Amino acid sequence: MLKKSILSALLVLSATPVLADDIAKYQGESRAVIGPFVKQLLEENKKAIKEGGPDSAIKVCKDIAPKMAGDLSRQHGIKLTRVSLKVRNPLLGTADEWEQKTLKQFEERIAKGEKPETLEAAEIVNEPAGKYFRYMKGIVLQSGCTACHGTADDVEASVAARLKEDYPHDQATGYVAGQVRGGVSIKRPL
Repeated sequence: MLKKSILSALLVLSATPVLADDIAKYQGESRAVIGPFVKQLLEENKKAIKEGGPDSAIKVCKDIAPKMAGDLSRQHGIKLTRVSLKVRNPLLGTADEWEQKTLKQFEERIAKGEKPETLEAAEIVNEPAGKYFRYMKGIVLQSGCTACHGTADDVEASVAARLKEDYPHDQATGYVAGQVRGGVSIKRPL
C-alpha cells in the first residue's frame, strides 16, 4: 500500500513539468489562433466603417465575427468565443465562471497600470465535464470602439437605434477608451 502511494506521488510530481510545458504549448497555439482572428476582425470593422459608418460595423460583430469564431472552433477542435461581463448578445457573449474570474482580474490589472497588450491568462482546469485548457486574451476598448460601445454622448442616435433593434438586451455600452471590454476566450478539451 505504501509503495502504491509513493508511486502515485512520484507520478504526480513527474507530471508537473510536462503540465507546465503543455500550458506553454497550448498558450502558443492559442495566441496563433487569436492573433489573426482579432486582426481580421479589426480589418473588417475598419472596412465596414469606411464604407457605411459605425452602423455598418454592427453587422461585423453580429454576423461576421461569430461565423469566424465558429469556423476557427471547428477547424482547431476548440471553443473560441468573445465574452464580456457586459454582454451585447447574451446567447454568444456570456462569460462562464472561469471567464468571469479572468475578466475581473484583467480589470484589476488595467487599474494597476498594466499595459493592455499583456492581458492574457492560461490555465488547465478540471470541470465537471472533464479537463480543459483555458486561455483568454483581453480586449481593451480603443477610441474608435466608443462609436458603438461608448457613453450615450459617444453613440450616434442611428447607431443606438440599430443596437436596440439588433440587441434588445444590450449591456455593452458606457465604456471609455482604455477599459476592459471583454476577452477572446479559448476552451480546449484535454
